[in-house]
Amino acid sequence: MKSIVETYTVATGAVREVLRVDGRIEAPNWSPDGGWLLVNGGGLLYRLPLDAPRLEQLNTGAATRCNNDHGITPDGSQIILSSHHEGRGSQIYRVPVGGGDPVKISPEAPSWWHGISPDGKVLAYVAARGGSRVIDVYTQATEGGPETRLTMGEGHSDGPDYSPDGARIYWNSDRSGHAQIWVMAADGTDQRLLFADDHVNWFPHPSPCGRHLVYLAYPPGTTGHPPDLPVALVLCRPDGSDRRRVLEFTGGQGTINVPSWAPDGSAFAYVRYEPGPGDPQAEM
Repeated sequence: MKSIVETYTVATGAVREVLRVDGRIEAPNWSPDGGWLLVNGGGLLYRLPLDAPRLEQLNTGAATRCNNDHGITPDGSQIILSSHHEGRGSQIYRVPVGGGDPVKISPEAPSWWHGISPDGKVLAYVAARGGSRVIDVYTQATEGGPETRLTMGEGHSDGPDYSPDGARIYWNSDRSGHAQIWVMAADGTDQRLLFADDHVNWFPHPSPCGRHLVYLAYPPGTTGHPPDLPVALVLCRPDGSDRRRVLEFTGGQGTINVPSWAPDGSAFAYVRYEPGPGDPQAEM
């Protein structure tokens, strides 16, 4: 398996290959200063400088089972990560952006981080509580404290991400039959379907400039968000209009799970995959 990290410039449609490596790396975030990407691979987090692309392992202390639900606070001072290293399922932690020991934020497991408010004060994440397998959207202060449940078991919810003004949260839910893009007020009120189509749509990310929304479209009939399928990245307006498939490739899990827009909203980062010798896809 080869992982190819690329960026897409909205105004021109230009694609830049940033890094091509053997193995699987996932879920790029773009740093607030615009200079580097944050990715994960093999349970670890890596810094990927854009001016001299290479993987630089970050020190995350005991958190050595990180998944692809991670990000950077808007002020650039901290990394929010999700890790399984305590053996209780995924939990949410923070570490200094330069590395350090993880400080737990989430009150219970399992919890998977997905978004942060523009002022950096509130996290949006998904979690299962009380022994239930139903995944719902929650919010909590970045420094910890009580959590607020925003969805109430109306199907599987995932991928919550804030609008640039902090007033709304976009997420995907299968409550209407299969995963589609939804939007609600940041307090959980006014939940509504943004649009409906036959594709299985995940991980909506509004641009910081407020002009765009990008999301991942799976083929009709897909269950969950698996890897290594023919997928598309779809660009539209924040109201769901003017949808267009701007990129098509092999991807899915790991492609764009977390916010990955450049700070000015001019481009976004993503990962696509190519099978290597011996991979099942290479034998097909």
